[in-house]
Amino acid sequence: MRTFHLPLPDHLYDALRAESAGVRRPATELVREALETWLETRRRERLDAEIEAYARELAGTAMDLDPDLEAAAVDCLLAAEPSP
Repeated sequence: MRTFHLPLPDHLYDALRAESAGVRRPATELVREALETWLETRRRERLDAEIEAYARELAGTAMDLDPDLEAAAVDCLLAAEPSP
């Protein structure tokens, strides 16, 4: 494991210490967990953007959704709906 020095403004440091004491967990553990969550969120946002760009680029082309597959999906969804 590597270490990383991160200077914090006083208000952030104080809030982190208070949270750490409140949940009785080390501040480094809380920061590590928050950073992992943030990085995973950023990774998912980038992936979503790449998929969206790909879909927009290929919309209406031969690489777009297959009409037979789309019709089958609609039929499946309609069959799953409860009858009135």
